[in-house]
Amino acid sequence: MKLDTQPKIRRKRGERERAVLAGLELPDQPPSYRAPLDELSQLADTAGADTVARLVQRRAKPDPRTFFGRGKAAELGDLMREHDADLLIVDHDLSPSQARNLEADIGGGRVVDRTELILDIFVRRASSAMARAQVEVAQMEYTLPRLKRLWTHLSREGGTGKAGIGVRGPGEKQIETDRRLVRKRIRDLKHDLENMQAHRVRQTQARGKYFSAALVGYTNAGKSTLLRALTGADVLVEDRLFATLDTTTRAWELTSGRKIFLSDTVGFIRDLPHHLVSSFLATLEEARYADLLVHVVDAADPDALDHVAVVERTLYDIGAGGVPRIVVLNQVDRVKDMLGLRLLEERIANPVVASARTGVGLDELRARVHEYVTRRHVDVVIETDPGNGRLLAQLREWGQVEDVSYPDGVVHVKVRVAPRYLDLIRQAGGQVLDGTPE
Repeated sequence: MKLDTQPKIRRKRGERERAVLAGLELPDQPPSYRAPLDELSQLADTAGADTVARLVQRRAKPDPRTFFGRGKAAELGDLMREHDADLLIVDHDLSPSQARNLEADIGGGRVVDRTELILDIFVRRASSAMARAQVEVAQMEYTLPRLKRLWTHLSREGGTGKAGIGVRGPGEKQIETDRRLVRKRIRDLKHDLENMQAHRVRQTQARGKYFSAALVGYTNAGKSTLLRALTGADVLVEDRLFATLDTTTRAWELTSGRKIFLSDTVGFIRDLPHHLVSSFLATLEEARYADLLVHVVDAADPDALDHVAVVERTLYDIGAGGVPRIVVLNQVDRVKDMLGLRLLEERIANPVVASARTGVGLDELRARVHEYVTRRHVDVVIETDPGNGRLLAQLREWGQVEDVSYPDGVVHVKVRVAPRYLDLIRQAGGQVLDGTPE
């Protein structure tokens, strides 16, 4: 069985679709619901739909049947007809029954929840084999409990009209068949992803002798623009959420003769679907194994502090919470609220204020990273026996060998290496010279 992986946002003869946005304001949320629906509008735009109307309802808790309640669902239907909208986008996750009931109550048009919208964008944006496989796994895990919606026309057939014990119509049989096929496809994809992930880990570890940094941040914070400004990389720069899903790694020259690897990772977002957190773990390996994270924050965004909190939570979820980081307040050339910028500088420890577009602050960022690299790597001379071929090979894996000489029947290897390897070098029969502590 092959699932329909075409985007859920359907275009009509090349035209963009028209969407009504809807959200609930719950007691545990901030008093203003402006920012979340603004972000939902950006997501809709990325997926190919124009926002024509918005509606926010205040409730103590979601309605179990339609999420919004029957009266508000009817009002949403009126809004869609008034604005000739194609679909209703809900800024929350809906259960299969809530989506089905809401679709019936609005009296026409499709209902797309937040997870479905983000998956739609990921389908469009995935370009590498790994990203495509990850998106397909996430799609299938999302679709699995919703398969019944696809077969309601069959589930009403068969039997004698009394669905008693042991009586199953052909629709239910078809559902079970589809579920088995979907589960098998998920297993096969996850097996392929394990192999891809192992290959990526080997690539990451192969670069272990060099210092590596990873750009992380909320989506559309300007990470790709910063990567291009720092390394000259020819990468996609687009003012849309999730402009790219694939990790890009380039060499970054900090000073003459000293380079590090700098990687751009997929942007984070609030309420990232849990299917995608697990599916995209391999894509975020660069952040987990990096020596340093460069957390890029859009200083011009009024919700910057909330976005910082989202990124920090996500880093913790993927196992990168303990990686050291430097925070960059990017896009300061777009800041209009200077008081807000000063607040950011006060709330964030020792940030670099910069603009990837104008170049402001990039020299300071380069100097800060260089200082950190210098502290984390040491230049030493390792003395060992010429017959210790295993250690000589390991030195090339663990560090950057700069010179090899053979004085008085021994080998001296000048190497730049992280201090964490010094004990391993001693255990492997090497003597660390040049005054480095024993």
